[in-house]
Amino acid sequence: MTYNHLKNFFEDFLKKEPLIVDKKVLQANYTPDDILHRKEQIEVIAGILAPCLKLEKPSNLFLYGKTGTGKTLTVKYIISQILNIVKEKNLNLKLIYLNCKLKRVADTEYRLIAQLAREFGKEIPATGLPTDEVYKLFVKAIDNDGCLVVIVLDEIDQLVKKIGDGVLYNLTRLNSELVNSEISLVGISNDLRFTDNLDSRVKSSLSEEELIFPPYNALQIQDILRQRSKLAFRGDIIEEGVIEKCAAYAAREHGDARRALDLLRVAGELAERKNKTKITISDLDDAEDKVESDRVLDIIKIQPKQFQLTLLAILMAEHKNGPLFTGDAYDVYKELCKRVGLKPLTQRRVSDIIAEFDMLGIINAKVISKGRYGRTREINLAVPSSTLSQMNTILKEGLNL
Repeated sequence: MTYNHLKNFFEDFLKKEPLIVDKKVLQANYTPDDILHRKEQIEVIAGILAPCLKLEKPSNLFLYGKTGTGKTLTVKYIISQILNIVKEKNLNLKLIYLNCKLKRVADTEYRLIAQLAREFGKEIPATGLPTDEVYKLFVKAIDNDGCLVVIVLDEIDQLVKKIGDGVLYNLTRLNSELVNSEISLVGISNDLRFTDNLDSRVKSSLSEEELIFPPYNALQIQDILRQRSKLAFRGDIIEEGVIEKCAAYAAREHGDARRALDLLRVAGELAERKNKTKITISDLDDAEDKVESDRVLDIIKIQPKQFQLTLLAILMAEHKNGPLFTGDAYDVYKELCKRVGLKPLTQRRVSDIIAEFDMLGIINAKVISKGRYGRTREINLAVPSSTLSQMNTILKEGLNL
């Protein structure tokens, strides 16, 4: 495309009336004025946290539910309402929200506590101090401030997965060291079984109050989509049946409203690129393929090397005729381990990794009996064929192959 062609393309684009007038309304970090279908959860959480407005320490609270069930949205909404009152009444109350999935914020105990200390104006170097010293600086900063502190740790399961539950034990014990201040913790987890593997002392301290967020059903997701689409799109540009089908897609995925909003946003973007005046069912189908592909690729990028080796082995072994079994993939996996200089895991451990990919929806791994030869898994890929080339590239780059 020449300079003039490109210039004309951009000028034509600017003249067009856009389908999407406010994209952020369809993004996960947007907090609407009215949170639909979470009235009960809002009232329970507000009741638990309300004592902080009297500068009394609320109970520690643990929230869990599947991705896209409104946990973060609800908590951020309640925090914003509390902060309005804090500002209005000039209360000595500090609310800190941290997403534990963020790299360089919560990927080590040092970084997490350093980040919390920075919230109180303490300049902590990125590395170099003993972790115990960072804790002391944090405790001193809070006590000097003399305030009540509520710390929200979102995706707390990711934190424990990375660095263990020792950090939670240490945080729940800090009140015994504080003289002028107190800390309450709010933990949010996408893993419903997260607390099962916690140290019993941590579990009892963290889960003084617990609340489950159930999945949204298809009708509830339709309500959410209609609420957001009125703000996000220009006029009546969504074809009949699109919102219903979008909600059905998301309800199938454990009632994930975030996924539904992503689908609708991408469908709008695809329709806009095609110069269409309506968002149609075909745009939604194309969006589903794109969102699913992007989700799979994002998951693959963050997997450890052994997981990436296992998946690449499955991709390479898939080219053979007939069904693919764990043993076939394991033979290719061992060859790949030699090429990258890593010690192979046992076949049993690789079988466990294959089961995890099955849970993530990247493959289908059906356990079948081979009689006296034991059991194995029959493996089939569960991702769009259009994604395979990108998967291959990402895995080979990640493994330096």
